[in-house]
Amino acid sequence: MVKETTFYDILGVKPGCTQDDLKKAYRKLALKYHPDKNPNEGERFKQISQAYEVLSDPEKKRIYDQGGEQALKEGGISDHFKSPMDIFDVFFGHGLGGRGGRRVRKGQDVVHRLSVTLEELYKGTTRKLALQKNIVCDKCEGYGGKKGSAEQCGTCHGTGFVLQIHQLGPGIVQQTQTKCSGCKGVGERINPRDRCKHCGGKKTIRDRKILEVHVDPGMVDGQKIVFSGEGDQEPGLEPGDIVILLDEKQHPIYKRADSNLILTMTLTITEALCGFQKVIRTLDDRDLLITSLPGQVIKHGDLKCIPGEGMPTYRDPFTKGKLTIRFVVEYPQSIDPAIIPQLENLLPAREQTIIPDGAEEVTLEDFDPMLEAQQQRERGEAYDEDKGSRVQCATH
Repeated sequence: MVKETTFYDILGVKPGCTQDDLKKAYRKLALKYHPDKNPNEGERFKQISQAYEVLSDPEKKRIYDQGGEQALKEGGISDHFKSPMDIFDVFFGHGLGGRGGRRVRKGQDVVHRLSVTLEELYKGTTRKLALQKNIVCDKCEGYGGKKGSAEQCGTCHGTGFVLQIHQLGPGIVQQTQTKCSGCKGVGERINPRDRCKHCGGKKTIRDRKILEVHVDPGMVDGQKIVFSGEGDQEPGLEPGDIVILLDEKQHPIYKRADSNLILTMTLTITEALCGFQKVIRTLDDRDLLITSLPGQVIKHGDLKCIPGEGMPTYRDPFTKGKLTIRFVVEYPQSIDPAIIPQLENLLPAREQTIIPDGAEEVTLEDFDPMLEAQQQRERGEAYDEDKGSRVQCATH
C-alpha cells in the first residue's frame, strides 16, 4: 500500500509504474516546464524534479511509499541536489553527474557583435536582439527518432571524428582530425524510417529567441554582456552562453579616452586673440556655454577641460570624467598689404634681424610630406634598378 500519491500524481504515473515509465514521464515534463521554455513555471519545475528525485531512488521511494513526505523529512534524508536544475542536468547527461562526479560538458558560446553609438554608451539604452538558436526537439525529446533506434556510427566508432594521414614527403606524414562525414560528427546514426519527422533526426530544431540587451551608462567598446545558458541546446550538453560584444561606432565630434571625452574646437585668429563664446552640445542633449574673455589669448594646440562633463563611470553613472577641449587656431591664407602698418601698430614689435655680409637669399616653398615620401621611394627604386643592371653587366 502507498500512503501518499502526490509525487506520482505530479509526474502523471501510477504507483506501480516501472523505472522506464518514470524516466519517460519525467523527461517529457522536465522539457515542457524547463525555465528556458516557461520562465513562469519555476515552482512547477521544482516539484517535478523533487518528485523524480525521490521516486527514482529505491531507498527514498520505499520510505515515501510507507510514510509519505513526512517520513522522508523525519528520516533525515537530505536533498542530494541543491537545485531543480541539478537533477535535470544529471538526467539529461550534462550535469555534474551527482555521485558519479562527471564534469560539466558545455556547448560552445555564441558571440554576437552589437553596434552602439557613443550617445548610447553615455546615456544607456535597451536594445532588442532577435536570434536563431537550436533547442532540443520536444517531439522526440532529443533522441532524434524512436527510442533505442540510434546505432553507433561504424565509420568513426562513435567518436564523431576520423583521422586522416597525408603524405608530405619521403618518410614525412601529417595526421589530421576531421569531422566524420558519415554521422556529421554526432557519433551515431538513425535509420531513415525511424527518424523524427519534426527534426529529421537532428535531435534539435531552430527556434527564434528575442533578447533584451541592457547597455548601462559607462560601458566601453569591446565589453561583453553574457546571457548564461542561452546558447544552442544539444542533448548531452549544457547549453553555452550567448555573448554580446559591444562595438562602439566612431563619433563625428567626440572621442573617448577612458572616462574622459575629447573635443576639437576650431577658432579664428580673431577669436583666439580677442575672446569668444561657444555653445557645446553634450551627448545627452544639453547645451554648455564656454567663454574666453578678451585678453585671454588661446594658442594653437591649447587644452582646456570641463570637470564632470566626461563619460559616466560604469555602475557609478553620477561620477563622470572630464570634457577636454583641444583648440585649433585657423590663420588667414593671406593679408591685404594695405593693413599691415595698422597690424604692426597693434601687435608687439618685430625682432630686428642682423643680416651678415654674404648671406644668400633663398625662396621658401610649400612642403608636402606625402609627396616627399613618394619621391624618395621613386629615387630608391631607380637606384636599385640601376645597381642591378651594373651587377648583371659585371657577371658576363
